[in-house]
Amino acid sequence: MSNNILDAGIPVLTEIIPAPATTAPEVTMTADVPPEIPVTEAIVTLEPRTERVWDEADWERLEREVRERVLVQVLERVDFVLEQRVRDSLADVLQLAVERLANEIKDGLHHSVKDVVSRAVTQEITKLQSLKK
Repeated sequence: MSNNILDAGIPVLTEIIPAPATTAPEVTMTADVPPEIPVTEAIVTLEPRTERVWDEADWERLEREVRERVLVQVLERVDFVLEQRVRDSLADVLQLAVERLANEIKDGLHHSVKDVVSRAVTQEITKLQSLKK
């Protein structure tokens, strides 16, 4: 409903104007039509299209701008891919390091407990043998 109010000032094309039948140079059509005048009553003017002549400096500027845009886009993509690969590789390396560290700690703890138990048993046996004598 609010669109009708906003669209009230926009002119509407009510007639399609066919292109000229002759092979004339390319032209652009412009119409200065106030919103209250229908297109059928507007005066349509034809203006010749002017082609811009590009000199060497224009081509160099265009080439530089395109190169810079492509470089920025490629670098953004490279940064993303590189970061993702580093994360994946780092995750694998950290996983291996944690597994190895856990195994070393487990082995060291196993060895320490074995030594402590062996010493305790040896001390108890020695103590019992000394009580028997």
